[in-house]
Amino acid sequence: MAKRIDEKLGAFARTMRTNPGEPEKKLWAKLRASQTGFKFRRQAVVAPYIADFLCPYIGLIIEIDGQEHDAEKDSIRDAYLEEKGYRVVRFSNADVMTNLDGVVEMIISLATNMPERRKITHPNPSLGREGL
Repeated sequence: MAKRIDEKLGAFARTMRTNPGEPEKKLWAKLRASQTGFKFRRQAVVAPYIADFLCPYIGLIIEIDGQEHDAEKDSIRDAYLEEKGYRVVRFSNADVMTNLDGVVEMIISLATNMPERRKITHPNPSLGREGL
């Protein structure tokens, strides 16, 4: 059976989930439990990257950028993810800390206007799931 995600990336994502920065904590408090009407995951693996927040239903990735982010690397990463069908939206730590409600409103507005991602189904469904 093939592994769904790289073990090292998965372990790193789990570590990041246990020790989030303050901006990530604040935004997650607003995004978690489908409060926005969309289900988000935090520190989700989208190989070879880890997205701060991902709504897989519509393919929306939210990135919270601190001062350590490199704009050139981020543009390469964003282009790769967009090529894979994701929409990447970036907010600064300062945006989240000083205008959380505005950030959440913008996320909801974007998400509401995005189409559902094409569902990818496995060509050979599990016999156990099909009741056979």
